[in-house]
Formats: sequence, structure tokens, C-alpha cells
Amino acid sequence: MQDNLIWQNLPVPGVLVDENDNIADINPAAEGFLNASARSIKGQPVWDRIMIDAPLEEAFQRARTSKTPLFVNDVDVGTGERAPLHCNLQIAPMLGMEGHMLFLISPRELAGQLTQSHSVKSAAKSAIGMAEMLAHEIKNPLAGITGAAQLLSMNLSAEDLELTDLIVAESRRIVKLLEQVEQFGNLTEPERQAVNIHDVLDRARRSALLGFGAHMKILEEYDPSLPMAYGDPDQLLQVVLNLIKNASEAAGKEGGTIRLRTFYEHSFRLRRSDGTGQALPLQVEIVDDGPGLPDDIKGDIFDPFVSGRENGTGLGLALVSKIIGDHGGWISVNSVPGRTVFKISLPLDPTQTRRKKKESQ
Repeated sequence: MQDNLIWQNLPVPGVLVDENDNIADINPAAEGFLNASARSIKGQPVWDRIMIDAPLEEAFQRARTSKTPLFVNDVDVGTGERAPLHCNLQIAPMLGMEGHMLFLISPRELAGQLTQSHSVKSAAKSAIGMAEMLAHEIKNPLAGITGAAQLLSMNLSAEDLELTDLIVAESRRIVKLLEQVEQFGNLTEPERQAVNIHDVLDRARRSALLGFGAHMKILEEYDPSLPMAYGDPDQLLQVVLNLIKNASEAAGKEGGTIRLRTFYEHSFRLRRSDGTGQALPLQVEIVDDGPGLPDDIKGDIFDPFVSGRENGTGLGLALVSKIIGDHGGWISVNSVPGRTVFKISLPLDPTQTRRKKKESQ
């Protein structure tokens, strides 16, 4: 009984492999990692469901024969249904179960991104503060420049009007950029409540198909049993719209496919640098088949003023990250050409959490 409780509550994906290299069992964390239930995956060849970019099978057999553990660090592990994750592997023989081996898969991406996020937080906050101050100071003279150009245009020839029109147009473009900077700094605290995340996704999908995403095919892959999230529906809508818009723009005029996917990941828990932790079991993925993120900005894509587009402001994804962070959630991205996945992890509505605890007592 106690062994089963430990297995069920392991915070990392665990896979039990039998003597024939077939999957004998997986824990709840592995169900989320492999996107499959323990019942459906039992008996399948382990190397068909876990793809590792290292010649591991011979070393695996030696570890089984010699009954010694095997540790493999810094390898990409994929499942065929998601972009590979950078992981560490711990593999050990099961005492009392001849030929059986235990796989523990520890994704490194989340820890690495948390460390990086913490290290750049102060710098990003300072940069935004400076940008807000400059935005306020620049907008006033820009208004004067725009007004002067409009007055000049009243007495100019058609040829010279092109110049004043250019001044007005460029001034308005700069003002729009400055307003985005101010919006980033002035975002209000989320008004959190119980929210059906599928309603948010549906609103975003309908809005996108009527506008910037009209050339895209947007598919829904929802878990109908997903419980209520805890968040601000308007701010979460802003997040999803931003991600869908980015995917639509990356696809170009030829279009492409965006998948909105939801699922429940029982073991996903975020532990912060101050020692506090929170369960974030509600998962939302926005998946597109576009060209992917440029390699030189993948690690910094959520930082302010980092953009993969020629005329991008670099504030859209920074704002997305800020909103999700204000919700106590987590956002990550995996991107290779042909498949980019933005994954949002959100907390449960606390009233549902309390209800579940009462039912279990």
C-alpha cells in the first residue's frame, strides 16, 4: 500500500519496463508526460513510446544484466506527440522483479527556465521602468510634431504633402508603440474567479477566425472533464489571442493549422525560489505547424524587447508571461521547425480543491 502511494505521488515521470522491454506500468506523472493512460500503454514496447537521441539500448541491457543503475544526463526525450524535452534519466533494476527496470525521467527545461527567469527579472523590471519614463516624456513632443505637420500640410502642394503625411504616420506609429510599453507597465492585478478555460479558448478562436486568423485552420482538442481554473477571464483571453496571433503571423499568407489542446496533469507542481509551491494541474497548449522560433532567441522569447519579427516590439510575449506569472501560473515553449508548442499551466479554482479534499475525507 505504501509503495503504491509513493509510486502514485512521484513528482517525475516513472516507467516500469518488463523483461521483454515492454511497458509494465507508468505513474500519473508519466501519464501526463506521455499523454496516455496507464491502462492504454501497458504492454507496448518502451522504445516505441519513449524516443531518446542517444544510443541507449545496449547500455540499458548491460545495466539489466549487471543489475547496476544507469544515469544519463542532458538528452532529448520525445514521445512522438510533443517536441522533445531536455532531460536527465535514472534507470535502475527492480529488486525482486527479475528483468524489470525502472525509468525515471527528469525534464530539465522547467528548472532551467525558472533559474533564468529569476536572474533576468530585476533587469527586465528596470528596463520596463526606464521605458515607461521615456514613453511619457516622448509622447508630449510627438503630439506637438504631429500637430505642426498637420498645420503645415494646409498650405503645401500635393508633392510636399507626402512628406507631412509621412511625419504624421510615423509619429502615430511611435505613439502606438509607446502606448504598448505603458500598457505593459500599467497592467492591473488579475480579478481572479472560477473560469471555464474552454470558454476562453472558444472566444479567442472565434475572434481569430473573424480577423487575423481567417487564413488559419484552428482545431480544438479539449478534455471535457477539465475542472474550473482560477483566473481573470479577460486577461487569459488576451494571452490566448496573443499566442494565436503570433502563430497566424508566423504561418504567412499560405496559412497553417493551430491546435488548442487542454488536459489535466496531476503531478505538475511549481516550486519557487522562496520555497513556496503550488499545484498547476490545468494544462493549455497552443500548437502550430509554422516555421518555429529563431534559434538565437528561443531562450529569451519571454523577455521584454525580444522579437522574432522584423517590426515586432518584443512586448507581446513578455506581456503574456507577466499575466500568467500574476496568475501564479507557468508558461513554457518548445519549438522546432514545423511544430511550436506554447504550454500554459494554471491552478485549480480553490473552491474545487477544497471540495475534493472534503470528498476524500
